[in-house]
Amino acid sequence: MSTERPSDAPPTLEDVLAAADTLWPFPLQEDWDASGLVTGRAEQPIRRIHFAVDPVAAVVDEAVSRDADLLLTHHPLLLRGVTSVAAHMFKGRAIHDLIENRCALLCCHTNADSARRGVSDALIAACGVSPDDAAPLVPHDTDPRVGLGRVGTLTTPVTLRELADRLAQRIPPTAQGLRVAGDPERPVSTVAVCGGSGDSLFNEVRAHGADVFVTADLRHHPVSEAREAALGPGGSGTPALIDAAHSASEALWLPWAAEDLRHELERRGFAVETSVSSLRTDPWDFRIDTPGT
Repeated sequence: MSTERPSDAPPTLEDVLAAADTLWPFPLQEDWDASGLVTGRAEQPIRRIHFAVDPVAAVVDEAVSRDADLLLTHHPLLLRGVTSVAAHMFKGRAIHDLIENRCALLCCHTNADSARRGVSDALIAACGVSPDDAAPLVPHDTDPRVGLGRVGTLTTPVTLRELADRLAQRIPPTAQGLRVAGDPERPVSTVAVCGGSGDSLFNEVRAHGADVFVTADLRHHPVSEAREAALGPGGSGTPALIDAAHSASEALWLPWAAEDLRHELERRGFAVETSVSSLRTDPWDFRIDTPGT
């Protein structure tokens, strides 16, 4: 009896995992991370894949409403240990809803940050730098072509304000918007980026001589110290800083991920449908500017 699959058979979840590992190799993830498969059976057929940044309840509902067989998110659902996935808790509800609707969950977090055409490549492309001309801020031990963050040079220098305006048109809108530190009229040419939280990389940004650092989740004390160093004796005034909302800085990758995974599966002889979430999963709802700002 033949065990060969029909030529028009959809990929299994195992096939999709293999394709994802080619695009965003799981060994690239940081040792504290929890990228990988969360729910799903290896033999499960996958016809529709839905992409999102966060595996929150609204995204799970959206994936189920689209009859997705797989939800692929950037952020892990179970990054920190839990002792229960009972359905009355929000993580447990997500897992129950996914399993009961036969929708697998795959998370590609820091492996997608480090990989080529990953999160930081998408962010530096939004700045106006070709990812082919960008290098990692922190090269990975196994391959210097990949790693955390990116740094590259704009073809034509722009002012800090012009770069911020460019990003404001390309990054999904959030209540935070973009926060900027630096002279708005200062020309910038060398751009460093890190999708998601990046204030641990200030030393690497300075070592590369970046004029501006685009990232998210910048905290008061690291930013204050970075600006004091930039503006103090011997400082060059750089890097200027552009701080986006965390999820917004990473959402630019989703259309790339959907396209790349679809093409990789096509290369392997499989056809799938992909969709990208349009939901805003940034947790902040609105902002009130204080007088004088």
